[in-house]
Amino acid sequence: GLFVTDYFTHTPRKLSPFRSFASIELFHFHIPEDTVIAVWNLITFKEQGGTFGDQCPDRSITVYFRSGAPSVINPLHTHFPRDTAVPGSFALTLTWTLPNCTTGVFNVTSPLSGDWFLATHLPKDEGKISLSALCPLPCADSPLLQGLYEECQYLFQPQLIVQRLVNIAVLYPGHVTEQSMAPHNRSCLYKVFVPSYTSRVLVEVLRCRGAEGCPLWLRVRAKAPPLHNSTALDCREHTPCQLAQDLPFWQHWYYVLVEKHPGVPGTVSFQVTVQLTDCSRPSLARPPFLPSSASMNMPHSFGSAGGLALGDSPPPTSPNDTKHPVPIPVTLHTEERCWPVRPTLRNELDTFSVHFYIFFGPNVSVPPDRPAVFVINLLPVLDSGGVLNLELRLNVSSLCGENVTVFGCLNHGVPLTSGDNTSVTCETESLAGFLLSVNATASLSRLRIPYPQTGSWYLSLRSLCATEHGFEPCTNVTTEVYLHSYLSPCIYGQCKLLRTNYLYTACKCKAGWNGWGCTDNAKAFSYGFQLLSTLLLCLSNVMFVPPVAIAVRSHYLLEAAVYIFTMFFSTFYHACDQPGIVVFCIMEYDVLQFCDFLGSLMSVWVTVIAMARLQPIVKQASVGWEHAGQVLYLLGAMPLSMALQMDCHGLWNLLGPSLFALGIMAVAWTARTIRRHHCYPPTWKRWAFYLCPGALIAAAAMLLYAFVETEENYFYIHSIWHLLIAGSVGFLLPPRAKPSWHLGPLPRRKGCGYQLCVNEQEQLGLVDPAVASINSICTS
Repeated sequence: GLFVTDYFTHTPRKLSPFRSFASIELFHFHIPEDTVIAVWNLITFKEQGGTFGDQCPDRSITVYFRSGAPSVINPLHTHFPRDTAVPGSFALTLTWTLPNCTTGVFNVTSPLSGDWFLATHLPKDEGKISLSALCPLPCADSPLLQGLYEECQYLFQPQLIVQRLVNIAVLYPGHVTEQSMAPHNRSCLYKVFVPSYTSRVLVEVLRCRGAEGCPLWLRVRAKAPPLHNSTALDCREHTPCQLAQDLPFWQHWYYVLVEKHPGVPGTVSFQVTVQLTDCSRPSLARPPFLPSSASMNMPHSFGSAGGLALGDSPPPTSPNDTKHPVPIPVTLHTEERCWPVRPTLRNELDTFSVHFYIFFGPNVSVPPDRPAVFVINLLPVLDSGGVLNLELRLNVSSLCGENVTVFGCLNHGVPLTSGDNTSVTCETESLAGFLLSVNATASLSRLRIPYPQTGSWYLSLRSLCATEHGFEPCTNVTTEVYLHSYLSPCIYGQCKLLRTNYLYTACKCKAGWNGWGCTDNAKAFSYGFQLLSTLLLCLSNVMFVPPVAIAVRSHYLLEAAVYIFTMFFSTFYHACDQPGIVVFCIMEYDVLQFCDFLGSLMSVWVTVIAMARLQPIVKQASVGWEHAGQVLYLLGAMPLSMALQMDCHGLWNLLGPSLFALGIMAVAWTARTIRRHHCYPPTWKRWAFYLCPGALIAAAAMLLYAFVETEENYFYIHSIWHLLIAGSVGFLLPPRAKPSWHLGPLPRRKGCGYQLCVNEQEQLGLVDPAVASINSICTS
């Protein structure tokens, strides 16, 4: 055949350590029909500061593959919620082959067409709150110290190369296609479309002639070309060579591969035909053709409501046909039948919030002699990122004293309507499903399927009576069942709506809870621990009371107001930010967070500006700038508010204002030192008992905050941070500066080789005027 190669790629994305499904990177691909091989090229490389990260450690990267919906992964081996069915997926771990990059290859032969999803992540970190991971954590009331070092980044880029066949010969039910396989050919591939309400697909090889009888293998597979382990039949051992598929998938292509045995010489000629049995009309098979009304188009069957007829006119011959197809007699299967499928009404409430209502429901009657079948249609791509929920509740009063059990089989693609009324399984050789059951003892049954495959889901309800010999059909007992089916974003926990090139949901757990639905309580916080942590974080802000008192006593009323503002909003922000049930919010969370961050920044700003003592210098420089400090306070508040609105977790929100304020203080202190030819502040007591202890306390707080704080010790380390920061303010805030009219003019005196004229107490090193003199400054 003729092959066509297609290429798909995604832009590189930064990987994150796994905490929950919200921390994975999800990639969406679409594999076209008739694809015979798909090759994923998985490229991973390191970066550090915009360059190759040769010095970054090698961290294992896990990639998950799944067809039809995103993978449901559980790398931490946590417990899933009850009644949750976990779909399987394939996982691949990449190893590093080069210092800064690696490449992995994942091949899939004859992949299923449609949507494919790749999920990838880094292994879970050791618990340290890394600078890049701080933003999503509810753990900081001050701007975070991001950007202090160039962090190692791991980038992942998947590429997909597919090779697909074109012009695959199409088989039409009831028609014979002749084929001659040349010696150099190994196989012939065909496909046939199976519409709805088809109970059986029968493929038959006729009039096979070769050098060694009929040296052919017959293979059939749904949705994709057959593999080596697909359903196969050796035509040399079976006469006639017939391969049947019961309960085929509706609205899908079935692929037929006729393969020659290896080493067979010469040409092999044969005929191949397909018969489809219509379960809605068991006395008739699919007619070869109907009166012509429109040309036949196979994909048209995807949109047909009933799918009872395959087409309207006979199809043209394929290029491999040697003659026009002719109808052949069909074998009737009178035992094959199917039941009417009741549709559901789709009611969309919100994103991934859809209710499926049953006409004349939600109470449905299950007769004793036949199943009740319902269909739930999930839209492609749009519905696979949520959770499909199903609930069955038995009306015990409708049992009439009989020991009745209602079994429900949920299957994808085709309803399981077995002719065996005593069967309670929901699986066949080629069909897997989910089993639900309700009876008088257990009248409620639930099923949750995270990230379900899109398409049609069929629920078949049957009532069977329990006897000494097992289950038997009931007689004259029509049971009543309450059926509730809906699509929800998450099961439990805080639900997050995530979007890359695909929309999906994930739970974000709090208070130590883990798992897909935040139901794993192995590491959950107790109520006492939650209460203790909340009290520690809130009451530690009381340490701001001494700085407020010192500021008021020293007439720093503006600084005191800022400290009160910070103490108030930090307390109630932490009371509202708790992950468990000990939560108290006086206003919206975003407002509390913004005010807390702003108060923290302003506390640093006003403290350093107050230490600079700008007013006397500016007074001497210009009479019109008596309120320079207040102007700086206002000019600091406005840019800080803007910066917090842009990025509340940025490095420069804290580092920028702090460095600028320290620069102003350094300039002011240097100007005094140069003018007075002496170090400022001049007294050793100020340095020994105030400035040095305050600077050491503030440095210790920053080191704890940046390098010691983890998720496990956050509650008490961050409380210590509150205590140290508030304590450092009490040491660093300068004492009260008394105006000159309290002292009167000081006399001019010669000292230290130059004339020192002092008219303000501030020039005496910020100490009490009663114990300071000009001579003490000179002699020191």
